[in-house]
Amino acid sequence: MLDERKRKILKEIVDEYIETAEPVSSAIIVEKYENNISSATVRNDMAELEKAGYLEKTHTSSGRVPSAKGYRLYVDELLKYDNISLEEIKYIQEKLQNKANSIEELTKIATTTLSEITHYTTVSIGPKTTGQMIEEIKFVLLGNRMLMGIIVTDTGLVRETIIKFDEDITEEQVETLNYFFNTKLKGEPIEKIDDSLEKYIFRELKCSINIIKPIIEQMRKLIEDEEKIYLEGANKSFELPEFKSLDLAKNFVNLLDTKELMLDILNTGFAEDIQIYIGDENDNDELKDFSIVTFKHSVGDKDLGTIGIIGPRRMNYSKVISVMKYISKKLNEDFEEKHNKLNN
Repeated sequence: MLDERKRKILKEIVDEYIETAEPVSSAIIVEKYENNISSATVRNDMAELEKAGYLEKTHTSSGRVPSAKGYRLYVDELLKYDNISLEEIKYIQEKLQNKANSIEELTKIATTTLSEITHYTTVSIGPKTTGQMIEEIKFVLLGNRMLMGIIVTDTGLVRETIIKFDEDITEEQVETLNYFFNTKLKGEPIEKIDDSLEKYIFRELKCSINIIKPIIEQMRKLIEDEEKIYLEGANKSFELPEFKSLDLAKNFVNLLDTKELMLDILNTGFAEDIQIYIGDENDNDELKDFSIVTFKHSVGDKDLGTIGIIGPRRMNYSKVISVMKYISKKLNEDFEEKHNKLNN
């Protein structure tokens, strides 16, 4: 257990290192320390912090840098998450007030906004289709043998697809399909679009199997599509001092290009919690030089997507988490407001 002075010295070192990217000497801490303290005391405390694993000594300087353990204590116990300005709050409000046609578009806007404010690389995925309740299904005739099928869920998730047929289809049949699908499926889980539905519709409707089968097959394929990953601000990371290292830069590019790893990162954690993984806390060796901060956008049991930041361990955690908390709050408020309007 660290005493109050060592905790304060550790915080000063982490703050200074985040700001400058330079190893921190005892002289800098003495200069910044609010109370009178000798250089010898600071040097001794820094040595003890290093011995306890909170600091590391670099080869090129007598100064110290935070270790993953030091960052963890800093994040968990030493930070206040109010590092967001009035201008940033107004900017977030303006961005999120844009008329998004779906929850996925809103997630993309939030992802871009987070990157713009924090200057880090952000990644996100929209909501999973499983567990979503069907709000509406709509078919639009595009030609004698072509339909557009649209599924809208109760969270605002929108999926659309083009369905082609081997025989002509009429406007009357499309109207029948719209009525039947909505009567049968509105308020039901999206997983209800299955083989049993195909057999039921074929029995009940006067439509050829050549029409029913392509509709069910294409709509099932639509809801089984892999989650889309949105990426913003990758170029911002390469402006950071850490990425002067060619190896680190290559690892970062490979990381962003590995879809399975991105999905694994974004699908980790619990609803409404901000998750922070620093260096070796990440299970995958490819992530040991990076920090990952994510939050799940959800209301109740509704999964509305996940947004995350990937950056070096020397991350401005105070700014990142403060902005994330506010964006998460605004997303939840906006979703609840729209959801209430739909239900009233």
